[in-house]
Order: sequence, then structure tokens, then C-alpha cells
Amino acid sequence: MKRVFFLFLALLTLLLPFRMASAAEIAFGERTDGMAEVTGVRVASGADKVRIVVDASKPVTIKQMALSSPERVAVDIGNAWLSPKVKRVVDTGGRFTGSLRIAQFNKNTVRIVVETKVGRNNYKVFTLKGGPVPGRVVLDFGNLSEGSAGRSIAIPDVGGRPAGTPKPKPQPHPQARPEAKNPKADPQTSRPQHPAANTPDDTGKDPDPGIAEITGLKGRKITIDPGHGGSDSGAIGPTGIMEKSIALRIANELHRLLVQEGATVYMTRTADTEVSPKGAAATDIEELQARCDVANKHNSDIFVSIHMDSFPGRDVKGTTGYYYTNGSAASQKLADCIRQGVVDQIHTPSRGTKGAGFYVIKHTDMPATLIEVAFVSNPEEEKLLDSEEGIKKAAQGIADGIADYFG
Repeated sequence: MKRVFFLFLALLTLLLPFRMASAAEIAFGERTDGMAEVTGVRVASGADKVRIVVDASKPVTIKQMALSSPERVAVDIGNAWLSPKVKRVVDTGGRFTGSLRIAQFNKNTVRIVVETKVGRNNYKVFTLKGGPVPGRVVLDFGNLSEGSAGRSIAIPDVGGRPAGTPKPKPQPHPQARPEAKNPKADPQTSRPQHPAANTPDDTGKDPDPGIAEITGLKGRKITIDPGHGGSDSGAIGPTGIMEKSIALRIANELHRLLVQEGATVYMTRTADTEVSPKGAAATDIEELQARCDVANKHNSDIFVSIHMDSFPGRDVKGTTGYYYTNGSAASQKLADCIRQGVVDQIHTPSRGTKGAGFYVIKHTDMPATLIEVAFVSNPEEEKLLDSEEGIKKAAQGIADGIADYFG
């Protein structure tokens, strides 16, 4: 009897694998050691773009191709296997794209196929690495150029408004208000005006095209401006969370992410202080100009001012990107990329990318944006912004947008 028992144990040992096989191994009889696991698909929709993000367990390489009848974009992820948890068919919303299908194409390739309605000039596919998700494939579809294979895109907005008609929006909090026409003071903020700076952003010209020759973020000079600070708390949430504190926490995490990618980063402030050497005695204009001076003196490639929005009604929520109304196309692109990056990470409603006259984006000598990450006045978004996960994701979203801008 004992002999039969030991024979049974020996046979069982031979039959048991050293580890559980993955879905790809079961399907193709191959081990997946060293391969990237495709773990999820996320979709974020805005008024002018749909962004699809495919997550992977490590950085990946891709190949893309255009298919016709019907029009589709196919992307192959090499040396990868598809997790069984990933949904194989995804409805992307229908404005710029139709359905998305993802499958294990062969033993070491995952294929993504997206039905598209925008034509060849209005989609872009690229990869991102780093952050909480080691590898990502990003697919953007929408108004990425003036025309789409010779055809413009003009899709009516929700509610029947013509495309391009702005939605009603709440006024942002005081520091982020546009400058008034009164040359002496802004009646809403009591801030004196500063003469318009004759900067590259004001002329409408794009930045030095030679910058584009640098690969990725390595070598970029970036100024980060955490809004408010010191005696200026900024907006205050329902539980007392201050905008200045959240902005600084996001900025510090963003600094870490950008330096990790090889960028040179300048911070207008690194603590709960004013930026002007005069401290709390500085006028509003002196304080705002001191922030611009940091970027201008270092000849930064871009300037990013981080804020939280606020509104009397606590149900208002979402993320908004701002660029100087009379500024360059590069500033608008920067604002759009960062706004979309934040929405993709923290899943807030997108309030769009808008022109404004905020001092810090008007008086900087490079492409500049002011990002309203979310509404600190909204209880749900205040809770998100005050969490460690929310801070990291918001910073990662801004970093993703910056990488997208330089991509």
C-alpha cells in the first residue's frame, strides 16, 4: 500500500508545472518569461479628442498600420501577451472612433484595432514609460490637425450646439481671473495691470524648431509654478484643504518625475512661501512677475502653473487647461496635452482647453499653460486631491502631457 502511495506522489510531482501557465502559454504552448503583460485598456473622451491608453507591465515597442474598408488603425505590441482580465471589445464613445478590439495575434504579439472616423492626419500613436504604469501605448484620435486627409472635422457638440460654441462655465477663483481692461486695476481682484510683454508667445510664433531635435524629456528646461503660497492660501475646500498645499504637493511629485526622465526643472517655490523677495509685502503684480522671472531668466522651454479650481456650487467639477488668448499655437498645444494627461490619470470630467489672460501665462517668454487640476470646492475632488494616490496621479498626468507635447 505504501508503495502505491509513493508511486502516486511521484507521478503527481511529474505532472505538476513549476508555475501556473498564463493565458498566452495555454493558447500557444509558449512560456511568457520576459514578455510584457497587457493589463488594461482605458478610454478618455474630450470635446476635441478621444484618448485610448493600453497599459502594460513593462515598456513596449509598437508597430502601426492603417487599414481601409472600413477605416481602421491597427497597432501591434511586440513581445507581449494579453491578460485574460482585459475586455476584448471596447466601445470608445463613437465621436471620433468606433469600437476597439484587442486580441493575442500570435504567440508574442498583441494586436489592437480601432475603427476610426478622422482620417490619417488626425490620429497619433506613441508609447510612454515610467510612473505607476510601467508601459503605456497611447492612441489619440480627433482634431490633431487642421484637416483630416483633406477633410475638416466639424462634429456638433452635445445638446445641439454648433462645433466650437463654448459651454457656459463658472468663473475661476481670484488668482486665475483674466486681467481686466481697466489699466489701473482689476475690479475683481484689485490687481494693477502690467504692460503687455513683447514675447514670442505674444507674436504667435512657435518656439525654436531646433528644440524638437531633442529626444524625449532629456535636456528640456521646464519651470513648474505651484500656485499661491505663503500668505495667499488660494481656494479652500469644504474640509479646509488649501489650494496652495495641494499645488505644492503635486509640483514636488512632478519635479521628481521630470528629473527622473532627464529634464532640468526649475521651481518657482519649493515651500509654503511667496516667490517675490519681498514676501508678504509684495504687491500682487510683484508676486506674479517673480514667478514669470524664474522661467524667463532660465530661458525655460515651457512654463506650467498648477492650480485647483473653485466655485460656489459644490457640484461643479472637472479639469481645465488654459493658454494665453493671444499666445502661440505651441501654448495652446501644451495646455491641451497637459489637460488631457490629467483627465486620463484622475478621470475627472474634461472642461476643455481655453484661452485666458492670466498674468503668469501672458508674461512668460515661452509656451505656457495654467492647469486647473480639479475643483477643490467639490467634496469628491477635494478628497481625491488630498490623497497620496490623487497627488501622484495628477503629477503623472501633467508629466504625461509634457511628454506628449514634446513627442
